[in-house]
Parts: sequence; structure tokens; C-alpha cells
Amino acid sequence: MTSQRTYGRTKSGEPITEGMIERFVEEAERGYEAGQLKGRRRGPGRPPLGDAAKSVESVRLEPDLRNEVARRADAEGVTVSEVIRRALREYLKNA
Repeated sequence: MTSQRTYGRTKSGEPITEGMIERFVEEAERGYEAGQLKGRRRGPGRPPLGDAAKSVESVRLEPDLRNEVARRADAEGVTVSEVIRRALREYLKNA
């Protein structure tokens, strides 16, 4: 049995697949009525990671490491950033 590639998960936890993306594209290509999307409420934005101010850092990863991190994130249902944060915390705890 081959597993289908996923591109994250929906808010309800459903895997986002190629088929789902194709359906979204087809819907968008058919077009929307004027104002149809305007009434949709957007989400609250990115959830906070705690009380302190956050910074964004760049890290260069080899392709193999990046792929491994992405697979781990997908398997755990979290973002690549979360996997990197967890690994960094563990590393610093044991240093």
C-alpha cells in the first residue's frame, strides 16, 4: 500500500491531499459570485507561542535533513518550525 503525499492538515485535522488541492483549484477557476468570499470571516491569525515577543531566524538545512524534518512534522501533525523548536530545546537542555 502506497501512502498519498499530504500537504499539511485542515483545521479539522483532515490531511490536505493532491485531490483536495485539485478540487479547490477547479472551484476557484469556475469563479465566485461578487461578494461571495468577502463575507467569510478570516481566522484570528497565528496563535501565540507564549507571552514573550518572538523572533524569526533563518537556518540553512541540507536537503536530506529538510526532508527528514518535513516527514517528522507530517507524521506528528505539527509544523516544521515546531519540530525545529523541539529539537533545539532538547539540544540546549542536554548541552
